[in-house]
Amino acid sequence: MSITITGAAGFLGQRLANVLARRGERVVMCDLVEPAAVPANGTFIQGDLEATLDAAITEDTKAVVHLAAVVSSGAELDFDLGYGVNVAGLTKLLERCRSAPARPPTVLFTSSLAVFGATPFATDESPTTPASSYGTQKAIGELLVNDYSRKGFIDGRTLRLPTISVRPGAPNKAASGFASGILREPLSGVRATCPLDPSSVLWLASPDSAVRALVHGLYVDGDAFGDYRCVNAPGISVSIDDMLASLERHGGDRSLVDFVPDPHVAAIVGSWPSHFDVSKATAMGFPAADDIDAAVASHVERELLGVVG
Repeated sequence: MSITITGAAGFLGQRLANVLARRGERVVMCDLVEPAAVPANGTFIQGDLEATLDAAITEDTKAVVHLAAVVSSGAELDFDLGYGVNVAGLTKLLERCRSAPARPPTVLFTSSLAVFGATPFATDESPTTPASSYGTQKAIGELLVNDYSRKGFIDGRTLRLPTISVRPGAPNKAASGFASGILREPLSGVRATCPLDPSSVLWLASPDSAVRALVHGLYVDGDAFGDYRCVNAPGISVSIDDMLASLERHGGDRSLVDFVPDPHVAAIVGSWPSHFDVSKATAMGFPAADDIDAAVASHVERELLGVVG
């Protein structure tokens, strides 16, 4: 039996594949672009999600982790692409899971804090009133995963992930990309731009925290999610000023960060809650998220010092 990961060439997908492989799982990695590495007990399928579904999800598939998505600013700027990938693509994946396997597979869907509107505090029961196309598409995805689970077509579970920081590699089209850039770039001696005020508070999780949450969400008993199979993943509330203080504690220069207001980014990121109740996740045994110093230290060790762990 195997576990399929869509969007597997991304940094979360690659880390998750390695963790699962170390647990003895056979991993099928799917993406448009080739990942940096494929575990020895893994395989890679390259291509568009719809075109590769038959090969990616088979009678041998016991679980699917769906990471592939058009991210926030990208979904806002290209309405058709966002809905085509984030809604239609997910629907096709769920239909494949419904029709192909001999038994319902586990499907772990990654949602986002963007499903909530402009409220400063969110619980698992807070209404989803998104203020962006990306948030709307993720909220639709949550409903789809829940309904396919209710019908017994899949063993579905959804994690609402915080903004991830520090993301390695080049910036992507996420509106929240600055939350990594203002740490990642100065740590390498490169200038970065911050579109929000230093007092702004963000809900964050490190890549390590996100991967731990994904692994736990994949293996935890599905019944623990309850009737609505969705949970706010653990994160931390931290101000931009505190992030820059951590940057300095790890050898970075905060003077390399330029504060340049961006109304487009502010409109999207400003519609996301900055504080969350994660009591449901805690009760389900999800590990606590790293603090900001641990997140920055991990980035320095992995990406700048080459420490593998």
